[in-house]
Amino acid sequence: MKTMQTKSQQFSSILTLRGLDRKYSQWSNALNNFTESDVKGALSSQPGVYRPEKLMVLVSPAARGHLEQMAQLAHQLTVQRFGKTIKLYVPLYLSNYCSSSCRYCGFNVDNKIERKRLTIEEALEQADIIANEGFRDILLVSSEDRNYITVEYLCELSKQLRKKFSCVSIEVYQMTAAEYSELFAAGIEGVTLYQETYDRDVYKYYHPAGLKTDYGQRLNVADDMAAAGMREIGLGALLGLADWRVETLALGEHAHYLMKRYWQSHISISFPRIRPASHVDGQQFEHLLSDKDMVQMMLALRLCFADVGLVLSTREPASLRDNMVSLGITRMSAGSKTSPGGYCKTEHALEQFDVNDSRSASQIAEMLRERGLDAVWKDWDCGFIDNK
Repeated sequence: MKTMQTKSQQFSSILTLRGLDRKYSQWSNALNNFTESDVKGALSSQPGVYRPEKLMVLVSPAARGHLEQMAQLAHQLTVQRFGKTIKLYVPLYLSNYCSSSCRYCGFNVDNKIERKRLTIEEALEQADIIANEGFRDILLVSSEDRNYITVEYLCELSKQLRKKFSCVSIEVYQMTAAEYSELFAAGIEGVTLYQETYDRDVYKYYHPAGLKTDYGQRLNVADDMAAAGMREIGLGALLGLADWRVETLALGEHAHYLMKRYWQSHISISFPRIRPASHVDGQQFEHLLSDKDMVQMMLALRLCFADVGLVLSTREPASLRDNMVSLGITRMSAGSKTSPGGYCKTEHALEQFDVNDSRSASQIAEMLRERGLDAVWKDWDCGFIDNK
């Protein structure tokens, strides 16, 4: 297991040296200067090999007319590396109480909404419903509710969930290396933590108060996950806060940094796009991206990273998800509820955002079969790494 990097080696320093942590507008000229010849050169290089310049070309406006060729190459590479399979997972929301005031989130501490927390017993009841749908891969999700969704709470819940689920991962507030180690020992093998945006100035605006105000601390926390031995580390930017092209470049650097230093961890990238949410002003987002933009982003990352997992959630419409499963996506959520207690029909707690694809797990599995793909409900077992 690798130790923490010194401050000079941490990713925040690397991103600053690359000029990818602020003033995104300065990258516009560079991205607009690429030509058809540059794109053809990038597409003729070995698929799945990362170079910063290659990723720049593939997300540039010049590559816009080459999406069909990019899609074909991405499909071939994904089948070669992952086979004709899509992993299915489901989120279980534990709390919508929050101590942060993120301007894009319905759980914002300042919003006057109905709040709910699940006890461990209530969470297990929800998990039983999920398990009966066939899921064996569960993602525990919470707002910034450290006082209730404690490390001890997560450890105890994980120990219970491991009786029915082969993979338990989390998407909660950021933690320390020691806390991640404790969670790993309890059977949690994966952590997803979005940077939200890699632009420091934009980050500061959207996170005015709460646990997430420290940009650098959040950026470097993936080192702590890897040092704890986490099997899966999930990255992502909340698409719509800043220029998607430059966010992609920063994500590429982040993935490359982690893959070079932490061979024991598998890196995945998610594509959470801004969705309507209660008490959130949708007019404030000046960088919303189209479906075509998102497709270009995914294809570009696949053609630079052969073995990175690409994750697409139910934030996206069914038609887009159906089309993307053959072009690089390796993992999808299904049947998602984004409110605590949402899998019980009697619960009406506020959702974090509006789900776009409301199909059931069985409907998603059938869609995959129709496209010649296998839905994978379980591809890992905790027994591979310990004897607990």
